[in-house]
Amino acid sequence: MLALNNVEVIYNDVILVLKGMSLEVPQGKIVTLLGSNGAGKSTTLKAISGLLKPEDGEVTDGEILFEDERIDQREASEIVRRGIFQVMEGRRVFEHLDVEQNLIAGSYTRKDRQNVRQDMEIVYEYFAPLRERRRQVAGYLSGGEQQMLAIGRALMARPKLVMLDEPSLGLAPLLVHEIFEIIKRINREQGTTILLVEQNARLALDVADYAYIMENGRIVLTGEPAALKENADVREFYLGLNEVGKRKSYRDVKHYKRRKRWLS
Repeated sequence: MLALNNVEVIYNDVILVLKGMSLEVPQGKIVTLLGSNGAGKSTTLKAISGLLKPEDGEVTDGEILFEDERIDQREASEIVRRGIFQVMEGRRVFEHLDVEQNLIAGSYTRKDRQNVRQDMEIVYEYFAPLRERRRQVAGYLSGGEQQMLAIGRALMARPKLVMLDEPSLGLAPLLVHEIFEIIKRINREQGTTILLVEQNARLALDVADYAYIMENGRIVLTGEPAALKENADVREFYLGLNEVGKRKSYRDVKHYKRRKRWLS
């Protein structure tokens, strides 16, 4: 469904962030993109969704294909209408609108207005707390409820591809697990393709069908989650375990050299 082929992104005409970025997202699958802060994960999503221009960024090389058509030179509004919806990092809801108004805003690009109420009920089935707070101003919701609302608003667009940027950020562990279970349900029941950017590697690998690991603007390792979980580098540097299964601290692993089997 989605393919990035040797994509380069530059900010302010001088800062090279993505350096030959390539990945694929098959239809109906969950693909996760892992990496530390500053690796270029959010830039990758913005390149796909057409949101680089407001930050003085641009795709300067390579191509981004969605359903076999190039979208890297398209406007963000057109990309949304083609079926790609990005849930931004930081739970960016419309704080001055109530829950239901936020959901209606998510359906703005749709032509089948008669089905909006039906889809809203589906969102409430996935995220029961939103039903109880449907008339509450979104700015007064808890962090977890705002994250639910952000994902629910994306579903209201009936997207073919949802891109989630750090959905676990700042949430309590129990709530994070609940949201990730709902993400799996949405993929399974709605057939929605998902590209998941996440720093919580353990959770992301639990839900994904395929994974990419990114470092300094490049993909350095790819594979199926089960295989990556057994990779000594991934266990040590992303899951925090050494080769005998003991947890290592960030201080122990923050300065590491990749083993030769990682992709160059």
